[in-house]
Amino acid sequence: MRVAVLASGRGSNLAALARAIDEGRCAATLAGVLSDRASAPALELARARGLPAIVVPPSAHADRAAWDEALARAIAQLEPGLVVLAGFMRLIGPATLAAFRDRIVNVHPSLLPAFPGMDAPRQALDAGVRITGCTVHLVDAGVDTGRILAQAAVRVSPGDDAARLHARIQAAEHALFPRVVDALARGRSMDEIARFEEGEAPRP
Repeated sequence: MRVAVLASGRGSNLAALARAIDEGRCAATLAGVLSDRASAPALELARARGLPAIVVPPSAHADRAAWDEALARAIAQLEPGLVVLAGFMRLIGPATLAAFRDRIVNVHPSLLPAFPGMDAPRQALDAGVRITGCTVHLVDAGVDTGRILAQAAVRVSPGDDAARLHARIQAAEHALFPRVVDALARGRSMDEIARFEEGEAPRP
């Protein structure tokens, strides 16, 4: 299955996915990387692999709707079977959601539905929870409200700050995310993926 990756930053989950593909742990094929930021380091990873590295800057479009339509067209050029968000910091709009219905997945650094949106590790610390984690979910029109596909738990350690906690959550993401992409690439149903991951998620 061809996978298009959307990233706004350094793309650590993209790197983990690429590594899993290279090592034969993920049956997907990277089709290219798209970003809203020309300076995103994730684009360099794509270029280093000889993949399309496409920038769709919001500032080049009249409004959010026009940008969303341009994003949908750019993704479509890669002919992906799956679109994954790897640190993409913008909400996906209706044009892109319609073009790739039930084919866009995201990884979020909390056990959704707890702590959606920005700064999830900080939200977890402020709430005083002892266990948080990461979630791979389908993307819908809400903020981290799509169907949950798989989760991995991460314990909150005494003395954690947001950066230390986030680093351990990311380690769990880097293991979980490629496994879910692999399951989708192999044609597993959403229900099969949820059962497949249950009880098997890494617990750093």
